[in-house]
Amino acid sequence: MKSTVQTSPVLDSQSETKVASDNSTQITLAKMSHRYYAWLIDYFIIFSVGLIVFLSINNASIFVPINENFQYSRFFEYGLISIVFFLYWLILEYKTGQSIGKIVFRLKITNLRGEPADFKSIVISSFGKAVLLPVDVIFGRIFTNKKRQRIFNRLGKTIVIKIEDVENESKNVIYKKD
Repeated sequence: MKSTVQTSPVLDSQSETKVASDNSTQITLAKMSHRYYAWLIDYFIIFSVGLIVFLSINNASIFVPINENFQYSRFFEYGLISIVFFLYWLILEYKTGQSIGKIVFRLKITNLRGEPADFKSIVISSFGKAVLLPVDVIFGRIFTNKKRQRIFNRLGKTIVIKIEDVENESKNVIYKKD
């Protein structure tokens, strides 16, 4: 996998990739549409799992009340699901750089040099997606830059890249069945 940042980028408008000069390397930034579809996959996965857990807890609480003074509210539900989303992205993206949606679309979160992002950067980016996504996206689109960063990507100094195809098999390898 080649994912490094070009020091003097020239943007090719046809392919949306940066063309490398003689000494520099290149990185392909993920399209916003691919990032959205990856987020949508993650959303459906987490929402489905969260709904199953919530319904299980809710059905169990019919028989055994959790707390008589507890008042359920939408704010409580939003808070719980935000925590679940935050932990989902934090764990997966810190460990692998990818969530399930990113794996499907061959995307990866990295630092600005194309290297794995550090824990603090992933925390900032995950918080923006999990808690303040509408604000993050709207202001990110208004104040967008050449790196296609949301506001919390800028704050965390991260970018989302498209993983290039890598030749996993050598052309000189011959496979023989037993």
